Amino acid sequence: MRMSFYQFLMTQRNPNSADEVQQFANNAFLDTAFPKHSENFDEISHYLEENADYLPSMTIFDEAWQRYIDAMN
Repeated sequence: MRMSFYQFLMTQRNPNSADEVQQFANNAFLDTAFPKHSENFDEISHYLEENADYLPSMTIFDEAWQRYIDAMN
């Protein structure tokens, strides 16, 4: 079964890690407006660009998205 990007991202959470993707996951967990059911790159990317002041660089999202794609294949 395919999971949403958010569901995948939650598997990356680690509050004690310096890994940027894991920190992104920790912060996304606290973001109540995150598009939790989306599997769409453009939708999530647009949301993050407009709303996620906790994400210092979109390259972190790109890395997380690649991990998501790899995990789904």
